[in-house]
Amino acid sequence: MVEEAIPVLRVADAEASVAWYARLGFVKEWEHRFEPHFPAFVEVARGGVRLFLSEHEGDARPDTLVYLRIKDVDAVAKEFGARIEEQPWAREVHLTDPDGNRLRLGTPSLF
Repeated sequence: MVEEAIPVLRVADAEASVAWYARLGFVKEWEHRFEPHFPAFVEVARGGVRLFLSEHEGDARPDTLVYLRIKDVDAVAKEFGARIEEQPWAREVHLTDPDGNRLRLGTPSLF
C-alpha cells in the first residue's frame, strides 16, 4: 500500500461535481450513501491523484485551495478557457469548481 493524502472537498451536488471534475480528467471510482436519499461521498481519481467529494455538511468547507501537479496544464487551460500564469516553479492555471473550491493546477518547470 502506498501512503497518500486525499483532500476532501465539500460539494452540494456530487453528480454535478463528478461531471465538472471529469473535464479535468478525473473518473468516478466509487460512491457511498448510508441510505438512498442521504448525502453522497464520492472518490474521483486522475492517475495517482484522488479527491473525495462530500455532500456531508461537516466534512469540509467551500473555498478550500488544492494544488495539483499535472503534466499538461495547456490542455486544462484550453478546456476551461483559462489563462496560464508563468511562475518560477511552474506554469499554472487557477480554477474554481461549482461549489467554490479553488484548484491551482501546475506543470512544474522541470517537465
